[in-house]
Amino acid sequence: MARISFVLVDPFADWEPALLAACAREEFKDEVSWLSLDGKPVPSMGGMKAQVDGALDVSVLERADALVLIGSPLWQTSEAPDLSSILRRAAERGLVVAGICGATLALARAGLLDERAHTSNALEFLQRHAAGYGGSAHYRHSAQAVRDGRIVTASGSAPMTFAVEVLQLLHPDATASLGEFRRDFAREYLPG
Repeated sequence: MARISFVLVDPFADWEPALLAACAREEFKDEVSWLSLDGKPVPSMGGMKAQVDGALDVSVLERADALVLIGSPLWQTSEAPDLSSILRRAAERGLVVAGICGATLALARAGLLDERAHTSNALEFLQRHAAGYGGSAHYRHSAQAVRDGRIVTASGSAPMTFAVEVLQLLHPDATASLGEFRRDFAREYLPG
């Protein structure tokens, strides 16, 4: 059993954590927790209000195997929270650190993408919105999530491969079942 902590900011992209959280809980019996910056409920882009289990702070690093940041338009603004210190600590401690969509900006600002293969919504997206980003040589124009070591990144249109890459790191012996999960969700994109 792994422990996954999701970090939500206002307004979070509700579709991005869904497959990962559901598969983690149902298939692997993982412990899933939901965190906000202040411990208060967080509205989604779709109008859902997520109740959270607590506030994000350094103590989460003691009780999590993965720290997963979910996208939000907030990440692109000057009001975006600076999570660099906690993200670097998480990576140093060997946690899986994952960001999807706009949340990849937080990983870029923390310097976690400077020397690793990664993706996002676009290279220009990272260059425009992440001051100090130095990883352009390692950027991958990929429609699927990218994993390098224990860092996982994805565009907002890749929640399924994002889920697979995070779960593969947490459950390395589950290659067959995760392959099946991926094939099942990819069927809708196959020609009729």
